[in-house]
Amino acid sequence: MLSDMPRYVLDDARDVPDPYPVYRRLREYGPVCRGGPGQWVFSRHAEVSALLRDPRLGREYPERYQAMSVGEGPANDYLRRIVINRDHEGHVRLRRLLTKALNPAMVRALTEPVRALVDRILDGLAERGTWDLVSDLAVPVPVSVMSELLDIPAADRDMIARWSTSLAQAFAVFIPEDKRQEAHDAVVRLREYFADLLRERRREPGDDLLSRMIAADREGTEPLTDEEIVDNALFVYYAGFETTTNVIATGGNVLIGQPGTQRELRANPHLVGTALEEFMRYDAPIHTTSRLVLEPIEISGHTLRPRRVVVLLLASANHDDSVFDNPDRIDLTRSPNPHLSFGGGVHHCLGAALARVEGAVLFERLVARFAHLEPAGTAGWNPSSGGFRYPYWAYESIPVTARAA
Repeated sequence: MLSDMPRYVLDDARDVPDPYPVYRRLREYGPVCRGGPGQWVFSRHAEVSALLRDPRLGREYPERYQAMSVGEGPANDYLRRIVINRDHEGHVRLRRLLTKALNPAMVRALTEPVRALVDRILDGLAERGTWDLVSDLAVPVPVSVMSELLDIPAADRDMIARWSTSLAQAFAVFIPEDKRQEAHDAVVRLREYFADLLRERRREPGDDLLSRMIAADREGTEPLTDEEIVDNALFVYYAGFETTTNVIATGGNVLIGQPGTQRELRANPHLVGTALEEFMRYDAPIHTTSRLVLEPIEISGHTLRPRRVVVLLLASANHDDSVFDNPDRIDLTRSPNPHLSFGGGVHHCLGAALARVEGAVLFERLVARFAHLEPAGTAGWNPSSGGFRYPYWAYESIPVTARAA
């Protein structure tokens, strides 16, 4: 009966440091449960995978829906303009440009520069012995990569990263009144900065990502406005480091907490690719995504009516034992591994290939450089300061003690 159906509300979930037992109970109940007002929540792999690819669901929410979360202002306008929140022709138009700019060849070419960057950082960490996996590694690597891709001057990089962290609040389910202005102010500052960069790149194009976006736009049949280019460039910057930071942090937390996994990967470095996929399955960097129902959908005995919101628990689907044998155990050789950590369908994560390059290089170099890694304290997770920034699963700190090889 509907009255017996459990409820899973995203805003409540921010206070749960380990949501996986909750996910298990939801899957055991059934494929769907109630969420917040007008929401249905799906927790099993079959339904989540199918709904990610269903064209009757979209991401272009009504203006009043975004206003409920962030309030009226620049952040609200920004959210409506970026590729992740556009559907149909608007989405295709923006995604085509971004895919051309951040193409597979460009991503593959980053392997050696990323390896050099990681080695430089690890050189410094090896001298310290104890350090923080998040602030010393998971943040600086992707921030540096995205800054290089956009050719952001070195003197500005810390400032842009701080503003982008404030921008992250705009993606929350609900922003408290006292935090909303911070998100709006971050959008204003970032827009001004990226608009200046855009003008510079139009005068003197280079081989950076923004210059590539300008070139790809000129080749299109329907040019983008400068405002669209700016908003989507700063979204790519933010998403490019936020997602990868969490890939490194969640995977690194698994690695340092499991000596047997470390030994296996150190002895078999060729497994780094499948190991990375397994880390992302085991503790997903993106726990949740949502869609808006555009047309009636019949699924698992339920009717999803238009204008309802569907919440898809990606991290829960990744632990569905009908798809993954022993899902609560790390298996570095797991193949196939159809995890949903980067979503699916037309809204599949644009930065997935970049995150995979950075993650694979980092974990390969990490186990090669250090003979042993272990926790130096309790991993920090503080929801009040954004530890669970919907849809991301984020650690604030992961203390590590490392012994050089």
